[in-house]
Amino acid sequence: MRVMAQLAMVMNLDKCIGCHTCSVTCKQTWTNRAGVEYVWFNNVETRPGQGYPRRYEDQEQWRGGWTLDRKGRLKPRSGGRARRMFTLFSNPLLPSIQDYYEPWTYDYATLTSAPLGDDFPVARPHSLISGEPMKVEWSANWDDDLGGGPDLARRDPVVERISDAVRLDFERAFMFYLPRICEHCLNPTCMAACPSGAIYKREEDGIVLVDQDACRGWRMCVTGCPYKKIYFNHRTGKAEKCTFCYPRVEVGLPTVCSETCVGRLRYIGVLLYDQDRVTEAASVEDDRDLYAAQLDVFLDPDDPAVRERARRDGVPDAWVEAARRSPVHALISKYQVALPLHPEYRTLPMVWYVPPLSPVVEALRDSGHDGEDAGNLFGAIETLRIPVEYLAELFTAGDTEPVTAVLRRLAAMRSYMRDVTLGDPADPGKAAAVGLTETEMGEMYRLLALAKYDERYVIPTQAAAEAAALEETACSVPGSGGLDGAAPVSGPFGEASGPPPTPTAENFHALKDRQTSGALTRPQDRRGRVNLLNWDGKGSPDGLFPGRDGDGR
Repeated sequence: MRVMAQLAMVMNLDKCIGCHTCSVTCKQTWTNRAGVEYVWFNNVETRPGQGYPRRYEDQEQWRGGWTLDRKGRLKPRSGGRARRMFTLFSNPLLPSIQDYYEPWTYDYATLTSAPLGDDFPVARPHSLISGEPMKVEWSANWDDDLGGGPDLARRDPVVERISDAVRLDFERAFMFYLPRICEHCLNPTCMAACPSGAIYKREEDGIVLVDQDACRGWRMCVTGCPYKKIYFNHRTGKAEKCTFCYPRVEVGLPTVCSETCVGRLRYIGVLLYDQDRVTEAASVEDDRDLYAAQLDVFLDPDDPAVRERARRDGVPDAWVEAARRSPVHALISKYQVALPLHPEYRTLPMVWYVPPLSPVVEALRDSGHDGEDAGNLFGAIETLRIPVEYLAELFTAGDTEPVTAVLRRLAAMRSYMRDVTLGDPADPGKAAAVGLTETEMGEMYRLLALAKYDERYVIPTQAAAEAAALEETACSVPGSGGLDGAAPVSGPFGEASGPPPTPTAENFHALKDRQTSGALTRPQDRRGRVNLLNWDGKGSPDGLFPGRDGDGR
């Protein structure tokens, strides 16, 4: 057994309202450069729907993820090394720009420069690739406009597999939102498919990254990733992907998508796992056994033997302690209400989901039944508006039993806590019926509904301390702004032409200080600040210019 630690994420789909704040803030932070206008490291899909890129789940077409050969060994579904080398210069298994969408902007200049006339000017869409006028026909969440309706939902690869179990008539319409980022898998196919070895998995926290210097733009990683979360920058010729905001998590800050999430549905924490069992878990014969196999890979951080072995394997004590307090470990392993996305791809994903629960109590009450009765409540799970079969195809390779168990626990928690909140006698039988104690039921409710910031994000900062220690050992180069204090030298064409500044651990700590202190969090520190948008340009308001006493007065 070799113990390793990884940062993982859980998303509670019951809380997602589809506002796309996470997508917008991620794009503004990471993909605001030329060549990645179509790229969404974080996107929110409407389900049922075709996803982004279009029909990415159809592995009969895209050949992503792993499969088993005749001897039961793992191999990339897109083919072995010989096949990849044969198609190195002409890969036929890549989504086209139409599968993503052709990025566009609007001709805003027409609105501001059009002469006065009887007609209103119109800003026509123009392609960001060719610059020519275009018709907008697809985008990152085009399905959202029709709310999972039958026109587009029938093209959902998941619906195609269970069409007999899903009704798409108006009276039985259903939809929910599915946020997606890179899964940062334990067994990533993208890393195995890369001919240049540019994709690597960080040993200290498990984050999967692309070495931009080593990347040669073969795009085999795009094919290998079954979630299609690696994108090609056609300007730089490099592959790019979600970085799990590693500059932030290294100093204990959550990812940008988590920080800005309106519904507070994301949880980040540490999971301990046995690296020696990863290949074995990914190689189980039956796809429906992959969920249980991955659960067995995770280790219990409260086990003294696991903690001792982790210490011997080099896992810092701060990470082991963070794993004990991890909300991700609690939701995945302790309460078992979170499920992986498409485990049948055999990549062992590390972004898990709490499936959505339909309004079952209200539905029972409207039908004349007691919606709070445990027997009625559990019996209604099979008839939810969001079919269990659909959720099972997403999260458990078609096995409905684990999904039903999760929904029963969520329904029991709602019913039990409703009694507690309204002052009715708590029924311990509701907790016992789903294998939980009353204490565990309360703890699970707090984590899912009431958890504070530091309970939802338990991120150790050991990596930052190690980075700072390594930085002090670096050799200084005169004139490079190194440890000798010399000012950095600009390039031959001015200060903007020199090499980019080297990111340091101090920069990351400064980022944390800016986001967690000062006027952003203490209103009393805003004294003396001026809102120029409200200034009429007359006089000199307090705070516009520093005073002699240095406080802006």
